[in-house]
Amino acid sequence: MSANAHGPSEALKGLVRRQYFWGIVAIALLLLVNLIKDPGYLAVSIGSSGNLVGNVIDILRAAAPIILIAVGMCLVVATGGIDLSVGSVMVVAGAVSMEFLKGAPDTVGSGLAAIGLVVVVSAALGAVNGALVSVVGLQPFISTLVIMLAGRGLAKVITGGQNTSATNETFRWIANGYVLGLPVVFLLALLLAVAMGLLVRRSALGLMLEAIGMDAKAARLAGVNRRALLFTVYILGGVLAGFAGVFATASVMTVDVSRTGYQLELDAILAVVIGGTSLAGGKFNITGAVVGAILIATLDKTVVFLGVSSSATPAFKAVVIVVLCLLQSERVRRMFRQRRAAGAARPAEREVVAA
Repeated sequence: MSANAHGPSEALKGLVRRQYFWGIVAIALLLLVNLIKDPGYLAVSIGSSGNLVGNVIDILRAAAPIILIAVGMCLVVATGGIDLSVGSVMVVAGAVSMEFLKGAPDTVGSGLAAIGLVVVVSAALGAVNGALVSVVGLQPFISTLVIMLAGRGLAKVITGGQNTSATNETFRWIANGYVLGLPVVFLLALLLAVAMGLLVRRSALGLMLEAIGMDAKAARLAGVNRRALLFTVYILGGVLAGFAGVFATASVMTVDVSRTGYQLELDAILAVVIGGTSLAGGKFNITGAVVGAILIATLDKTVVFLGVSSSATPAFKAVVIVVLCLLQSERVRRMFRQRRAAGAARPAEREVVAA
């Protein structure tokens, strides 16, 4: 009886201790702010095509590419690294796919071939990152910074410095299609995130990644092949960023070599931190990264909905993220608990003195 009575309370405490819980709270608060401004903000209806439409659906669609790069970033950060090149990989993926489809017939085969080409190119860029980090021994920050700078230049070379458009209904369906009334792009992102989660948590891969992040030397002595794992993780990060580039490009069937994927590496890092992954390595949470990605998308949509000036948008986002990180901080929560305990003790002390 006692166990049952305390069960829900303990479960709630366990949930609150998870860092991504505060990300969920932040999403709810942002939606509440939007709801106050427009009571119909959360309304979801069935459109003329039989699909679900509404602001929430738009948020899920916008979150899809961020989810993918956040999951890839999560795995890289778990090893104690960082990947600043994901935004550039996205634009290269978009440039390659649009240039290929520009001269290809509008068929299912062409759309699938474009996706295959994106996988190969993005995996190659990820492999370059992996080789620089694991074989050459460069710092991940420097290695991925090189690809970050070179990637956008490569995209301009591929497209001749011009925004490139193409037509392919299969490719467009990936970003704009629906399954069971829900956006295909979000379902695919969620499916890939779940697949990566199962891969790292249902096998020894996750433990080995954490071991590398905690103590690379001890992991090597324990028989963990650090070089091969780092190489694999950066390739996976590159492929996921490539898919994110497909999502971002297919929505409008145009690649903007200056804007596609621009600064999304920062959103990915923020999503990872919000989700409870330690930037020091050795600890990661893919579920938290997904929550963080949805929060970033919700925040972006909220900024637009509230009419915040584009020049003030970064500051607005920074304030929200800082407040959220403070709520996540165990040190800050401990300080509030101590103050609350001290406040509760004072009345008792006064009663003793009065007696």
